[in-house]
Formats: sequence, C-alpha cells, structure tokens
Amino acid sequence: MDPDLSELTEQIALDPQQFIGIPLALIGAVFLSLGAQFQHRGVVKVESQTVDTLGKGLSGKQLALLLARPSWVLGTLMLGLAIVFQLASLYFAPLIVVQPLGAIALVITSIINSRVAKVRLNRKTIIAIAMCVGGVFLFVGVAAFTAVDKPVTDRQLYVILGILAVVLVAAAAAFMLFRTRIRAIFYVILAGVLYGFVATLAKVIIGRIEQGEFDWLTVLCVVALLAGTALGAYFVQNAHASGPPDLVIAGLTVVDPMVAVGIGIIVLGEASQAPPWAMAVFILSGVIAVWGVFQLARNHPQTRV
Repeated sequence: MDPDLSELTEQIALDPQQFIGIPLALIGAVFLSLGAQFQHRGVVKVESQTVDTLGKGLSGKQLALLLARPSWVLGTLMLGLAIVFQLASLYFAPLIVVQPLGAIALVITSIINSRVAKVRLNRKTIIAIAMCVGGVFLFVGVAAFTAVDKPVTDRQLYVILGILAVVLVAAAAAFMLFRTRIRAIFYVILAGVLYGFVATLAKVIIGRIEQGEFDWLTVLCVVALLAGTALGAYFVQNAHASGPPDLVIAGLTVVDPMVAVGIGIIVLGEASQAPPWAMAVFILSGVIAVWGVFQLARNHPQTRV
C-alpha cells in the first residue's frame, strides 16, 4: 500500500459502521427543521389569541392551548422523529461527529421560513447563517478524522450530572429573576445548553444499556435527561413566541452541539487523539458558529425587539 495512503487511513478514526451515523443525523436535521416551523406557527397563533407574554414566559393556559393546535402537535411529532434519528446516529458514531450535523436544519428552516412568512432575508442575516453552518461543518470535518468513541466511566458521569444540576438551577433562577427583561436570544442559548447535556446523557444511557449496566446511576441519568428535556422544551416554546424559527434552530443546532462537543472533548476525552492544530480549529470554528447565532438574533428581520 502507498505509504501516504496508509498514513491517511490511520488518521481516519471512524470505522465504516460509525459513518452510518452521519446520514441518520442529516435525516434528523430535516425533521428538526420542519418540526420547528410547525411549532412556531402554533405558538404564534396561540399568542395572537391570548395576552402577549413576551418576556414573561408562556402561561399554563397558553401551553394547554398549544395541544389544541394541529400545527403545533404535528411539529412536536416531527421533533420526536428528529430525536429518534439523532439517538440512532449517536448509537453508531461519536457525539462530536454527529451532533453538530443538525446545523443543516438552520439552512432548511431559513429557506422555508422566508417563503412561508414572505420575509426576505437581509445580507447580514445570510452572513450570520453562513457563519453558523460554516463554523459547525468546519468542526465536523476535523472531528470526523480525529474523534474516538470511548465508554463513559462512572466518575465522568458524576461530573456531567453535577454540571447539569448547576446549569438547571442557574437557568431556573435566571428565568425567575429576569423574566420581565428576557428576549429570544436568552431562551435560545439556555435551550441549546440544556439540549447539549440531553444529547450527552442520551449517548451515555445508550452505552450503558448496551453494556448491561442499567443501575441506579443509569436511572439518575434518565431522570436528568427528562428534566433537561422538559425545561429545554419550555424555553424553546418561549423562543418561538419572541423570535423567528431560524433563531430557534440556530440555538438548537449550534449552541447545543457546541455544549455537547465541549463535554465530549473536556470530560469524555473523545478528542484525545486529535493533534494540536485540530484543537485550535475546534476553538476557532466554535467561536465563528456561536458568534453567528448572536448576529442572527441581532439582524434577522423577524426578530422582535
């Protein structure tokens, strides 16, 4: 075999079976995009028929009315399918490879929403979307050749659960203290952070069940996953009420994977084989993508100020 080809082969950390996770993640991204669009339509209609709660969070009555909106229910079902495909992709591939691929949903959502809402995206918005997607795909391009899938130890799991507990308390406290001044970007960032932990815990639970380790610690992971999912879902609905679906998806497909990836790199050691230049690319691409989210929140023509 050619020495150069042999060296390149050795650098590819994923085996052929693990690459199956990539198309599954892309299919999930399509359902995520469509689900967000339908949920946004349902939330907007409910808010238009009730008291505007912008900055205060959706009330219990409004959350109940969402269940009667066919568009919101359909969107929720599509998001459920998105989660199924995401979990399937996590079964096959490392977290830091498949999780960021959801960014393709941002492009799909932007195109669909501009047609449905009849809003033409301005130049700054398009640049922000390009920064989000470009940063994420730069990250994935490097991660696909340097990431390794490792079993999660109990010690690492304690660290993840401890950090999540702090995040949940901080998120709830921030919402209670500053709810009258909250804008869409707040909900988007918090939802993205929570779902980053949810994706990580989902990966952990899948691994532990595969290894036959369904013990009390696994049950605790399930409880933490459900708590993170519930609070994250509430923040997502509030983000829909105060911002365009593009911004919501940006949070779920940029902030979410960046948090999950950060956990994968720092706690789980999935980038332990990555060379120094790859770590630099990870940091740079993450900054580009997250900055794109803030620019999207600031410049999108549908953002409510």
